[in-house]
Amino acid sequence: MAETLSTFELKFADKAPAFALPDAWGKVFSLSDCAGENGTLVVFVCNHCPYVIHLADPLGKMAKDLAEKGVKTVAINSNDLEKYPQDGPEPMKEFSRQYGWDFPYLVDESQEVAKAYGAACTPDFFLFDETGGLAYAGQFDNTRPKSGEPATGAELRKAVDAMLAGDSVEAGVPSSGCNIKWKPGNEPKWFA
Repeated sequence: MAETLSTFELKFADKAPAFALPDAWGKVFSLSDCAGENGTLVVFVCNHCPYVIHLADPLGKMAKDLAEKGVKTVAINSNDLEKYPQDGPEPMKEFSRQYGWDFPYLVDESQEVAKAYGAACTPDFFLFDETGGLAYAGQFDNTRPKSGEPATGAELRKAVDAMLAGDSVEAGVPSSGCNIKWKPGNEPKWFA
């Protein structure tokens, strides 16, 4: 496990890259299926990363709050499932139930969606406004596993509130977490 920072391949106002990915049950969701009336939060996660586990419960609660404001959440797992079967579809089902994730949790087996977003770690957060333009890329908050501090999502909440109010959104601190587990030979050019 290594701490990494997102590369922010997407720039402010760039449109969210389209996708069509299955969830753990095999139902396919497109970006338009996951888009909210007032915005969309795309989060790259996996089941075994301690950084994701640290904020999994507050993320589930935040997603419910955001949905009431017209901002939908979607989680995407892009890890190499052959080498990391604990991140596979069956464990994804249990993980989403355990943490109250009522939003789609999708499998990016080709890892092409993670590359398109410039996702580098789990978790990695990308908030898009009602037009589909990138409003925020950054961390959930400044807590970390074993920090003794509970995850609150303060930085992400601040970004969402500013976006919904039509105010400028401050640039986020890059996410920290475990590297996305790339398949051998599939690493993005910026990963090396």
